[in-house]
Amino acid sequence: MPIDIALLAHNGKKDDMVALVDHYRAILSRYRLVATQTTGQRIIEGTGMDVTCLAPGALGGDAQIAARIVEGQIGAVIFLIDPLYAQSHEPYVQTILRVCELHNVPLATNLATASAVITQFGKFRVGHLIYNPVSGQGNPDSDLALIRRLLEPQVQLNVVCTKAGVDPAAQAKAALEVGTDLVIASGGDGTVSAVAGAVMGTDIPLGVIARGTANAFATALGIPTDIQGACETILAGTTLEVDGARCNDQPMILLTGIGFEAGFVERANRDLKNRLGPLAYLLAGVQQFNETEIFQATIQIDGKETEVQPGAITIANAAPPTSVLAQGFGHVVFDDGLLDVTIATSQTRLQSFNALTSLFASALVNSPTNREDIICLRTAKIKVTTDPPQKVAVDGEIVGTTPIEVECLPKALTVFAPLSAMTS
Repeated sequence: MPIDIALLAHNGKKDDMVALVDHYRAILSRYRLVATQTTGQRIIEGTGMDVTCLAPGALGGDAQIAARIVEGQIGAVIFLIDPLYAQSHEPYVQTILRVCELHNVPLATNLATASAVITQFGKFRVGHLIYNPVSGQGNPDSDLALIRRLLEPQVQLNVVCTKAGVDPAAQAKAALEVGTDLVIASGGDGTVSAVAGAVMGTDIPLGVIARGTANAFATALGIPTDIQGACETILAGTTLEVDGARCNDQPMILLTGIGFEAGFVERANRDLKNRLGPLAYLLAGVQQFNETEIFQATIQIDGKETEVQPGAITIANAAPPTSVLAQGFGHVVFDDGLLDVTIATSQTRLQSFNALTSLFASALVNSPTNREDIICLRTAKIKVTTDPPQKVAVDGEIVGTTPIEVECLPKALTVFAPLSAMTS
């Protein structure tokens, strides 16, 4: 359902319109208001609220609103008419009435019906969908149409498409600033991570509609990775409080990888994923396995330092079983207030292969590995320095090099999740 509300008023009813908007400002501030020019200016001057002003009614402003109704951009129209003293140059109600009837859009023509429409709109949830059209292998237009068809009967949905050069986190923060009941991220793990970082620390729940290649966050929390299942999870309204984290002050919901993980992420770039889909990760993993080198690392926890020589360090907040290098304990707990740290110290390729096999087996049986060349620990905060500096991947994106500090933020993120995730 669109979240724009159109406002029109004959000259004799403009004071009533200003008073109406001011009275219901708590509800109307959650929506985008569109008005003919004079009515819009009067509302702005009288209430201080944001209004998009179109042309004056006498110059076709009512036709502009009618066109927006036809395009599906208007959720309701409030047109306060003056049946006794309306002037010939004022907006003609029949034009608006006809398109509202044709497109099943609520139309209020007096204060009583306007109050009823606004009160009903106050019962709806307003959601902002941050939608990445380049994620995954599907048709983005068809995927978005399906999402809207599933969600809009119950959620007033404002769709914001990501674009090159614009941080999805900034788009999510803008949604929070204008006011919203929920924020939905639809795309790959990069999009989900960016949006989650913006929502983290607020009481606004996050919906996840995974459309990426790996969809690690959704899988880790048991959120369905098909569009219909994900939308049904959001509409069910069940939420789960999960931990967040920060790596060098950058938001993190999945994991930070040093060594193998970072090289793996760098190889599995967007071009490779577009060409091969999930097979891109397999190819990148094989290539990185053959080229991973041992490095010197200093691990600092609670003021104590430990020297190790690993080929990979993985610091996980949440991770599915397919994130093999995070599975030192066999299962990453996403709501215990701790980070799961797995350090692989294998010195030869054969040892590394056996270690990977052991970690994979640990994830399958949900139990810790017992290899001496795999160090497993849980901590709320960790600092890692390396010699030489190593590339660092956070939630599937290369963000720089070591040193890093990672800190868990207990129960910092509220996520729509199925009931099964609560008992996992």
